[in-house]
Amino acid sequence: MFRNSLGAWAAACVVAFGFASAMPAAAESDTVNKIKERGKLACGVGQGQRYGFSAPNDQGRWEGMDADYCRVVAAAILGDAEAVNFVPLSAKQRFPALQSGEIDLLVRVTTWTLSRDTTVGLQFAGLNFFTGITFMVNKELGVSSALELDGASICVAPGSTQERVVSDFFSANNIQYTPIVIENQNEINEAYLSGRCDGIIGFTPGNAIIRAYSAENPEDHVILPENLAKEPLGPVVRQGDVEYYDIVNWAGFALLEAEELGVTSENVDEMRNSDDPKIRRLLGVDPGVGEKLGLRETWAYDVIKNVGNYAEVFDRNLGDGSKLKLDRGLNRLWNDGGLLWAPPFG
Repeated sequence: MFRNSLGAWAAACVVAFGFASAMPAAAESDTVNKIKERGKLACGVGQGQRYGFSAPNDQGRWEGMDADYCRVVAAAILGDAEAVNFVPLSAKQRFPALQSGEIDLLVRVTTWTLSRDTTVGLQFAGLNFFTGITFMVNKELGVSSALELDGASICVAPGSTQERVVSDFFSANNIQYTPIVIENQNEINEAYLSGRCDGIIGFTPGNAIIRAYSAENPEDHVILPENLAKEPLGPVVRQGDVEYYDIVNWAGFALLEAEELGVTSENVDEMRNSDDPKIRRLLGVDPGVGEKLGLRETWAYDVIKNVGNYAEVFDRNLGDGSKLKLDRGLNRLWNDGGLLWAPPFG
């Protein structure tokens, strides 16, 4: 069963990531040209205090997993990880902002779904995080399972995956609920914590963030055990610019390849002297990878030097180096029991 599942996953990735088709060299990209002319990447991120994913710190610098993925793409294209204009967006605003060209890239805790990948003129360029969707309720409600939420009121954002998931869950289990629909994530959090609604639905790390950072007494809030849906999250680009899509996609792969090869932000300069052909290709010592993407040969070196590999990005934002200290779980590499892997750089 595991072997069959792995084969199905690999086949799906061939289609989804688009690396089955070959091009001798990258053509001109309208999006990349605009980014270079502007000198900055316009990147849509979360609105509200999404600690661990995208939130400004006390000095106003954006931090988090999603914010760092914006920096990854900026480093790949511009050679400067800090050349990013962060644009905070609500769930309702995010897709129109990308469709209209207000932003070049959306990295905003956005779930990869069929409809989003086919009907709104957008395309997911890889994955940066796997998670699930759960309910969080106040302990005073006295429930230990989502199946006990008959008649509960649930705070949820309009236009979000969670809005569909909560509706599907209650319908499938033939129980009733009252949706409290609020657009702004901060207002959703405040509404739940003030008791305006009985529960909140969100991706599991998001619930943990609210409990850890916003609740007066974190122990008063319970994340219910049911995982309602899988949530593959990733960066989103406009359809039609294949060259830019490839850059965003492979920039994410570079983080995974670097981790697998043991290349970090600390040792990347030393690793340029390696005899390993995989490392030499990744870091641009042996030319070819950059030309195929229409980038500098050192684009991946710049990404790793300035942002790090996937483990570094995860650990400082969500893992042991953060307040959340989340386990990587399915976000481990394929050879460490996880789902993440990169195709060969060649």
